[in-house]
Amino acid sequence: MQRQYTGTAGRIENAQVAVYLSNAAPAGHALIDRELYLPRSRADDPARCQAAGVPAGTGFATKPQLARRMIERAVTARVPFAWAAGDEVYGDNGPLRGWLEDSQIRYVLAVACDHRVPAGAGHLRADKIAASLPRRSWQRLSAGPGARGHRYHDRAWITIPDPRPGHRWLLIRRTPRTGELAFCRCYAPQQVPLATLVTVAGRRWTVEENFQAGKGLAGLDEHQARRWTSWYRWVTLAMLAAAFLTIAAASEHACTPAPAGQIPLTRNEIAHLLASLTSPARDARHRMHWSRWRRRHQHRARACHYQRQSARE
Repeated sequence: MQRQYTGTAGRIENAQVAVYLSNAAPAGHALIDRELYLPRSRADDPARCQAAGVPAGTGFATKPQLARRMIERAVTARVPFAWAAGDEVYGDNGPLRGWLEDSQIRYVLAVACDHRVPAGAGHLRADKIAASLPRRSWQRLSAGPGARGHRYHDRAWITIPDPRPGHRWLLIRRTPRTGELAFCRCYAPQQVPLATLVTVAGRRWTVEENFQAGKGLAGLDEHQARRWTSWYRWVTLAMLAAAFLTIAAASEHACTPAPAGQIPLTRNEIAHLLASLTSPARDARHRMHWSRWRRRHQHRARACHYQRQSARE
């Protein structure tokens, strides 16, 4: 705990910061690992670490180093995954990218607009490269379906020259309405199509959905733990509860197709139904009636969003 930047608030606050590992598959996605970020000022204070219950020998580690530690655990545990994805904190870190490439782990990692990329005889900023691309370089592709329709953006990619084995690209995303740009460094041992990189980049946003589910459904952020062990116990239990909801939803989708005119059961709806079991005020028939009403309403809203998007396109 110290005053530091936190993405939740978008500014410097007195807060705890953690690094999470999320696993995303077609059937569902959930947080599967976590590491509490120990600021250097705390790591260099043995008395304070001992008072907070930090295990002896725990030293300072950057967020990319914590991410590598969790990916290594996932590989050792044989967790199935095809790509690694992350935001700018990890994409701008050369040692992490180098380790992923040495391990032949394919990745799509976001980088900042001032990230320098090898091009020709020197290194150019990513935004300068994007500004020099001709109009024919851009394609409008979807990163996958969302609650309000397909997530269409203009995409371009360039090959990054490198003498080492494998293929490397700079993936550029441009928002059609505003022209806002975003960039990713990509790597794969074999050649892959642009659509694959776009799909992987879109899957990265499932971690935000996992944060929302963990906080809203399992109390991921509702602890007031000030000790190391207490934090890990609470966060692990919240992640387990959210993962249970993910597995329950995936099992339901695999066994029972959604009724016509209703969306499939979601983690939120399953949590709502489980919570209603503790309230004896209404019977099961009443609870299921409102569950079906909510799912029909969400189905109509989603259909309207897709129709509006199709007309606009």
